[in-house]
Amino acid sequence: MRIASCIGMGMALLAGPALGQKAERPVVKVGDRWQFVRYYSVASTTPNLTREINSVTATEVSGTENGEPLLMVGKRWRFATDWLFKPKGSRGSMVVDVEVVTHERVAVPAGEFEAFKLVSKGALSGTSPINSQYVGVITTTYWYAPAARAIVKSVTHNPYLGVSTVEMVAYQLRP
Repeated sequence: MRIASCIGMGMALLAGPALGQKAERPVVKVGDRWQFVRYYSVASTTPNLTREINSVTATEVSGTENGEPLLMVGKRWRFATDWLFKPKGSRGSMVVDVEVVTHERVAVPAGEFEAFKLVSKGALSGTSPINSQYVGVITTTYWYAPAARAIVKSVTHNPYLGVSTVEMVAYQLRP
């Protein structure tokens, strides 16, 4: 339900394939509003999607999309990104579908948190430096804990690299 959650989640998802990307927390004010157009096959410039900041405190930013909370169970979105695997020099693109599937408690070394569980499935395609082709699906499950203002755990299933798990072991929040 927080714009920072969605922005943070979006950045985390985008940063995964492209190693080394960083983003600062955006500076926003109550009433900031952005209008977008979502279309499928026929291009349009008529806005049909509005995101607005409703609240800004020292610890959180909350907003809505067309009047609905930005992060809630059942929310879905899709994005496309390019990826680079530096150790091998492989690169390609991926179309990722993300869904907020539930809100549950998750335990990691840094503690226990109430978290939104998101599942992303990315259709991967790419090429290695010797022109071998990569095609597959990468599935990642994320647990975003608003109290930690972070993704506290993620589990990725990659057909080429296997399963990897990332868990938060410590954190410190500034007011």
